[in-house]
Amino acid sequence: MQLTFLGTCAGTPSLQRNVTSIALTLSHRGDCWLFDCGEATQHQFMRSALKPGKLQKIFITHLHGDHIFGLPGLLTSRSMGGITEPLTLYGPPGLRQFVETALSLSGSFVTYPLEIIEIEAGELFDDGAIKVTAYPLNHVLPCFGFRIEQHDKPGFLDAEKLRADNVPRGPWFQQLKQGESVTLEDGRVIHGRDYLGPSTPGKKLAIFGDTAPTGSALALAADVDVMVHETTLEAAMEEKANGRGHSTTVQAATAARDARAKRLIATHFSSRYRFEDMPRLLAECQAIFPNTELARDFAVFDL
Repeated sequence: MQLTFLGTCAGTPSLQRNVTSIALTLSHRGDCWLFDCGEATQHQFMRSALKPGKLQKIFITHLHGDHIFGLPGLLTSRSMGGITEPLTLYGPPGLRQFVETALSLSGSFVTYPLEIIEIEAGELFDDGAIKVTAYPLNHVLPCFGFRIEQHDKPGFLDAEKLRADNVPRGPWFQQLKQGESVTLEDGRVIHGRDYLGPSTPGKKLAIFGDTAPTGSALALAADVDVMVHETTLEAAMEEKANGRGHSTTVQAATAARDARAKRLIATHFSSRYRFEDMPRLLAECQAIFPNTELARDFAVFDL
């Protein structure tokens, strides 16, 4: 899995950063999900290694423009590019009206199956490989963060032990790989768990939308491998940040520490900050949570 940051600026774009969008690449095939879609996200997409035809789902944290104004263009360009693969949008109530109104008034359309799911807090889906859960955040509009959890991968079958126990090869090997029990032709009952090596723990990821400090952060990011959190302003501007439903460097780092996250990636920086300001913001985060990194447009992080 990889995270690609397509936009890391808050509110408005700057000469150095575009507004918010993050792509999560799920596999070596390039299948990906998008989290938020600020203005010009499709331009950022084209400048990255990501492929629009591999985009399967888009999760919208909230309906502020710097998180959704890129949606109409991305959706229609996908059609004009001849992509026929289905796409599902998840986001707060009002997302359907925004998309349908933008497409209708502009005389636009999509030529692929498009499903729009307006969400509430709670589990969104579990497809057997990955579970996604939405958590409410503390912002001036209804806003969500998303917890993405891979299921643990079963260990490999112990071929030597199977041979030693005279278990013949057959279609039941697939059942044994899933830890199931099977009855062989000679009547023996074989338990998959007895022939599996250690499982590989799945990755856990928390992607926050805009938020001031909130108690739900601890559940959203509990023990995750990577936590992506907005860091709109520096510590000295806490009152201004919180008054607008945002967090500071210190507050983001404190949430990561208290949630026992393994790694923090900070993003969504005010356009007042230029690249030369970043070491100062990073230092404020690392004073609280040392394993902090700052995102930059087109930065790629391996999970």
